Amino acid sequence: MKKIGVLTKIGRPEPVEILKEILPWLRQRGYEVFVDLEAAEKLNIQGYQRSEIASTVDILIVLGGDGTMLSAARLVAERGIPILGINLGGLGFITEVNRSEVFSAMETMLEGKCQVEERIMLSTTIMRHGETLNSYSVLNDVVITKGALARIIELETFIEHSYVTTYRADGLIISTPTGSTAYNLSAGGPIIHPSQDCMVLTPICPHTLSNRPIVIPGDYTIEIALKSVSEDVFLTLDGQVGMSLNKGDIITVKKSPYKTRLLIPCERDYFQVLREKLGWGGR
Repeated sequence: MKKIGVLTKIGRPEPVEILKEILPWLRQRGYEVFVDLEAAEKLNIQGYQRSEIASTVDILIVLGGDGTMLSAARLVAERGIPILGINLGGLGFITEVNRSEVFSAMETMLEGKCQVEERIMLSTTIMRHGETLNSYSVLNDVVITKGALARIIELETFIEHSYVTTYRADGLIISTPTGSTAYNLSAGGPIIHPSQDCMVLTPICPHTLSNRPIVIPGDYTIEIALKSVSEDVFLTLDGQVGMSLNKGDIITVKKSPYKTRLLIPCERDYFQVLREKLGWGGR
């Protein structure tokens, strides 16, 4: 492990300030550091395309929030590069290292003492008229949703090729355990421990109030066909990548062959994380 990549949250000063501290610290210890172009430009040093970093480094440090971590996870998923997330954002469910813990966390990482926590990802394929339009891997969720002014949409849903129901709703969320504390939670879905191998389907504002979230095994395949005629329906991946859908499009979601490998530099109590991040027990 001699090549370390650093990805930063674009448009914020904090990652650059931290880079000024950790770059000499890492280089003094004999590590080659690859910094993304945006941050490197501000430091007046050589920078690298994110795709180049993903194909080169042995480990990745992310300076940002959960959104930056999600994009990093998709970037390095195929190579299984372990990621250390340093939280400079908001809640920080998957970027758990605080600003004050940066150097102790990196010391633990370089000594090979970090716990590696593997998180399942989802593989998503969009078919139109029998042809594959796009395929994606995501860490948090796959969301089908209507635009603000569109009517309720109809989503014919199958699990393991068995018909489940046709959701009439504002949309549908297919979430991993990692993503269960994101949009899924806001829509009334359950919190799932990240160690679990499963997925959850959560309808968004369903027309039929008896439509409830469903948790299914991780090795099942979900197929969703858009039955509505609308020009205002979208597929969104991890809340960051998206595309418009047409009537008849089929979205297939299943567990990805890749996993996100998170580096956990200290003992961690997941339920303590929930208490702190969600404010449980507060008055």
